[in-house]
Amino acid sequence: MEIFLTEAASQKIRTLMENDGDNHSYLRVFVSGGGCSGLSYGMTFEEMEEEGDRVVESSGVKVLVDEFSAPYLKGVEVDYQESLMGTGFVINNPNAKSSCACGQSFSA
Repeated sequence: MEIFLTEAASQKIRTLMENDGDNHSYLRVFVSGGGCSGLSYGMTFEEMEEEGDRVVESSGVKVLVDEFSAPYLKGVEVDYQESLMGTGFVINNPNAKSSCACGQSFSA
Protein backbone atom coordinates (compact mmCIF):
# COMPACT_ATOMS: atom_id res chain seq x y z
CA MET A 1 0.00 0.00 0.00
CA GLU A 2 1.52 3.28 -1.08
CA ILE A 3 0.17 6.80 -0.81
CA PHE A 4 2.41 9.69 -1.76
CA LEU A 5 2.14 13.16 -0.26
CA THR A 6 3.84 15.96 -2.14
CA GLU A 7 5.98 18.34 -0.12
CA ALA A 8 3.27 21.02 -0.41
CA ALA A 9 0.60 18.60 0.88
CA SER A 10 2.70 17.30 3.78
CA GLN A 11 3.61 20.85 4.87
CA LYS A 12 -0.06 21.94 4.80
CA ILE A 13 -1.19 18.82 6.67
CA ARG A 14 1.42 19.32 9.41
CA THR A 15 0.40 22.99 9.72
CA LEU A 16 -3.29 22.05 9.99
CA MET A 17 -2.51 19.39 12.61
CA GLU A 18 -0.53 21.89 14.68
CA ASN A 19 -3.14 24.65 14.36
CA ASP A 20 -6.01 22.32 15.28
CA GLY A 21 -4.82 22.15 18.88
CA ASP A 22 -5.61 18.48 19.33
CA ASN A 23 -2.84 15.92 19.27
CA HIS A 24 -3.70 14.23 16.01
CA SER A 25 -1.25 11.56 15.07
CA TYR A 26 -2.67 10.49 11.72
CA LEU A 27 -4.25 11.70 8.54
CA ARG A 28 -7.01 9.37 7.34
CA VAL A 29 -7.57 9.23 3.58
CA PHE A 30 -10.68 7.34 2.53
CA VAL A 31 -13.16 6.61 -0.23
CA SER A 32 -16.91 6.55 0.22
CA GLY A 33 -19.85 5.96 -2.06
CA GLY A 34 -21.39 9.03 -3.65
CA GLY A 35 -20.45 11.96 -5.78
CA CYS A 36 -21.27 12.50 -9.41
CA SER A 37 -18.86 9.76 -10.57
CA GLY A 38 -19.79 7.12 -7.98
CA LEU A 39 -16.99 7.35 -5.37
CA SER A 40 -15.75 10.33 -3.37
CA TYR A 41 -12.50 11.10 -1.59
CA GLY A 42 -12.31 12.21 2.01
CA MET A 43 -9.63 13.21 4.50
CA THR A 44 -9.77 13.72 8.25
CA PHE A 45 -7.47 13.70 11.26
CA GLU A 46 -7.40 10.75 13.67
CA GLU A 47 -5.81 10.19 17.06
CA MET A 48 -5.45 6.41 16.73
CA GLU A 49 -5.63 3.50 14.34
CA GLU A 50 -8.74 1.37 13.99
CA GLU A 51 -8.77 -2.37 13.48
CA GLY A 52 -7.97 -3.24 9.87
CA ASP A 53 -6.29 0.09 9.10
CA ARG A 54 -3.16 0.19 7.02
CA VAL A 55 -0.57 2.73 8.11
CA VAL A 56 1.61 4.40 5.51
CA GLU A 57 4.18 7.10 6.19
CA SER A 58 4.83 9.67 3.51
CA SER A 59 6.89 12.85 3.86
CA GLY A 60 6.78 12.58 7.63
CA VAL A 61 2.99 12.18 7.87
CA LYS A 62 1.38 8.96 9.07
CA VAL A 63 -1.58 8.11 6.85
CA LEU A 64 -4.38 5.68 7.73
CA VAL A 65 -6.34 3.80 5.07
CA ASP A 66 -9.25 1.46 5.85
CA GLU A 67 -9.72 -1.92 4.17
CA PHE A 68 -12.52 -0.74 1.85
CA SER A 69 -10.55 2.28 0.60
CA ALA A 70 -7.17 0.57 0.18
CA PRO A 71 -7.69 -0.89 -3.33
CA TYR A 72 -8.99 2.44 -4.65
CA LEU A 73 -6.16 4.47 -3.10
CA LYS A 74 -3.17 2.31 -4.00
CA GLY A 75 -0.52 4.56 -5.51
CA VAL A 76 -2.42 7.86 -5.20
CA GLU A 77 -0.63 11.16 -4.89
CA VAL A 78 -2.06 13.84 -2.60
CA ASP A 79 -1.03 17.37 -3.53
CA TYR A 80 -1.90 20.82 -2.18
CA GLN A 81 -2.34 23.60 -4.71
CA GLU A 82 -2.91 27.32 -4.41
CA SER A 83 -4.05 29.14 -7.55
CA LEU A 84 -6.47 31.77 -8.78
CA MET A 85 -8.90 28.96 -9.64
CA GLY A 86 -8.94 27.63 -6.08
CA THR A 87 -6.95 26.35 -3.17
CA GLY A 88 -7.03 22.87 -1.72
CA PHE A 89 -5.95 19.27 -1.78
CA VAL A 90 -5.89 17.42 -5.08
CA ILE A 91 -5.79 13.64 -5.35
CA ASN A 92 -4.15 12.18 -8.44
CA ASN A 93 -5.37 8.60 -8.69
CA PRO A 94 -3.87 6.17 -11.23
CA ASN A 95 -6.74 3.75 -10.50
CA ALA A 96 -9.50 6.16 -11.57
CA LYS A 97 -11.09 5.40 -14.93
CA SER A 98 -12.87 8.74 -14.92
CA SER A 99 -13.39 11.66 -12.56
CA CYS A 100 -15.67 14.64 -12.33
CA ALA A 101 -14.60 18.19 -13.09
CA CYS A 102 -14.29 19.11 -9.40
CA GLY A 103 -11.80 16.26 -8.78
CA GLN A 104 -13.62 15.09 -5.65
CA SER A 105 -15.39 12.15 -7.27
CA PHE A 106 -14.23 9.29 -9.47
CA SER A 107 -15.11 5.88 -10.87
CA ALA A 108 -12.82 2.86 -10.77
